[in-house]
Amino acid sequence: TTWSGLGLEYVPFKASGVQILVQPGDVFEALDDNEVALQNMMGNRFMGFFEATITEWKGKLGTVRSVLDVWLEVQRSWTQLESIFLASEDIREQLPEDAKRFDGIDAAFREQMADACQNSNPIEVCTVQGREEVFMANFAALELCQKSLSDYLEVKKKKFPRFYFISSADLVDILSKGRYAPAVQEHFSKFTDATKLIDWAADENGKLTGLARGCSANDGEKFPYAEPLLCEGAVEDWLLDLMKHQCAMFRARTRESIDQFAEFPREKWIEMFGSQHCIQAGQVWWTTEVYSAFDRLEQGNENAMKEYYQACVTALVLYATMVLGDMSKEMRIKVKTLITIDVHGRDIVERMVKMKCESNTDFIWASQLKFRWPEPDSDEAQDLYINICDAQFASRHEYVGNPGRLVITALTDRCYITLTQALRLMMGGAPQGPAGTGKTETTKDLGRGLSIWVIVSNCSDQMNNKVTGNFFSGLAQTGAWGCFDEFNRITVEVLSVVATQYGSILQAIRANKERFLFEEEEINLVTSIGAWITMNPGYAGRAELPENLKALFRPCAMVTPDFENIAEINLAGEGFVESKVLANKFVTMYYVCGQLLSKQMHYDWGLRAMSGVLRIAGGMKRADPDKSEEQILMRAMRDTNLPKFVQADFGIFLGVINDLYPKVDCPAIVNPSLQKAIKDVIADPDTS
Repeated sequence: TTWSGLGLEYVPFKASGVQILVQPGDVFEALDDNEVALQNMMGNRFMGFFEATITEWKGKLGTVRSVLDVWLEVQRSWTQLESIFLASEDIREQLPEDAKRFDGIDAAFREQMADACQNSNPIEVCTVQGREEVFMANFAALELCQKSLSDYLEVKKKKFPRFYFISSADLVDILSKGRYAPAVQEHFSKFTDATKLIDWAADENGKLTGLARGCSANDGEKFPYAEPLLCEGAVEDWLLDLMKHQCAMFRARTRESIDQFAEFPREKWIEMFGSQHCIQAGQVWWTTEVYSAFDRLEQGNENAMKEYYQACVTALVLYATMVLGDMSKEMRIKVKTLITIDVHGRDIVERMVKMKCESNTDFIWASQLKFRWPEPDSDEAQDLYINICDAQFASRHEYVGNPGRLVITALTDRCYITLTQALRLMMGGAPQGPAGTGKTETTKDLGRGLSIWVIVSNCSDQMNNKVTGNFFSGLAQTGAWGCFDEFNRITVEVLSVVATQYGSILQAIRANKERFLFEEEEINLVTSIGAWITMNPGYAGRAELPENLKALFRPCAMVTPDFENIAEINLAGEGFVESKVLANKFVTMYYVCGQLLSKQMHYDWGLRAMSGVLRIAGGMKRADPDKSEEQILMRAMRDTNLPKFVQADFGIFLGVINDLYPKVDCPAIVNPSLQKAIKDVIADPDTS
């Protein structure tokens, strides 16, 4: 009765016309129960009379289990390979024997499924004569197809290592379309940091050609190439050429932005160059000016650093004026990013003035990221270099677009020092701390500063050593950075293998090798590779890292961020002149409200909620630039928070605001049409 009531379910697979088996969880559960029951019967002293029946059922259930196991394995492999071998002409040309083999598998599988789906009874379906043998033969043949495909794709990955970071299905799609470059457009964002689209030239008929004239980022920023590049031939070859060309064009544009920094008015200069170039050129000039101030100090000008501090303040006032004007969204993000970077630069100069730093060897200055481009007559190679303490890095010139930058606090500075020193010592880095402290974002921001592609991988206990090996192989051959989020979710067994995998890369870097043996295969090595692991020690169920793995990563403790500093810089980025005073009051109000108001699920007094209010305040300031900044911020805090409060918290909140802004009168903005609409709805009997 149990087995007559059980049934196998089938569903159509995409547009193939094949019905495939749904995972039969209830059948496996019944198998487990019945096999245990039969085993108990075999041990019963009265089983003699039923021995033939029991033996028959054991055989039937054993067949059902073995057929279902191999059936599901064949089905899994077939569903993965069907679109590759049947739909991709490129794969069929490159792997003709395996394509022919798969055609035979496909015909046999379709025949078996067509017959099986006529019946839903598990025993009747699984005990059909010859079915298990057919599935076993298909399984062995599919493994051969899978092996040949993996070997073929591995060759392509080695030629263009960024392919290691995309799925096999995407890679096959790229390979099948690669001879017509514009057809690969949809995949660019999967193997670059920010490049979403390539600007392809069109022929006289309007059809896109393989001539690349520039690119655009995920955020909409466009970067035209000074020289176009023709993309034709094997896809892995022209993609490699395109990435090299883009980096070369980007490097040349960086040099232009530095040279023209002082030749144009600041507003014009910002419009001429992309966000990344503006940041890098600004950082180069900031570094140069600070060194110049130190030189003047040594020559006896005691006010040199103070004079440069005033120049920093003047530049920020100009930016604050610009951000209040009418500009595109892309331009506003760019200016706000420059404000974020320059506020930090101003604060460093102010600290050096207060600490009376007189030498460029003082730690306050040595511990900052310093950008420089050597003079033309220098012995150094002409490139953008980034120095911090005793570490030096060359920019990788990866295009990162205009995503904005992280607010740099004392915690960020400390993390930068730790991570860059880890690279100098040829180690990885391990930022660890509670959620919301900026572990991953700080790592990504440092990568953006060095123009390096940072690939974030969200770890889980499903990751195996094959996945991590693939990832590390890709990192080693591209020179990119890998950030493993929640690294201690990975099982201990896999972590032990990771220690060997990453350890072999570090040994090759220390030996200054260009090629090395990684998991029994010789691969290229780009020494800018970095591996970062983030961990949250507060979560239960996390694995303890093996000692040999801990030794490869330099730890960095991340604590609660400086909310006041972040609020100040965000306010400055929105065009507020009195950002320091306003930030103090703003953060104080959020802290006091978090303590005094009732605890509600929908109340949020954290950094994310603060950032939202500050953006709204920025919009209000642009809409009414003549109004007092205190009034604007008070209105933003009141109007965004009051609607979410329960009745009991109204009075407390308004009391806190009045205490912080005792002399500020800011009546609510009345919207007569909205009030009338609300009154009409309330008065309408149909809505009551």
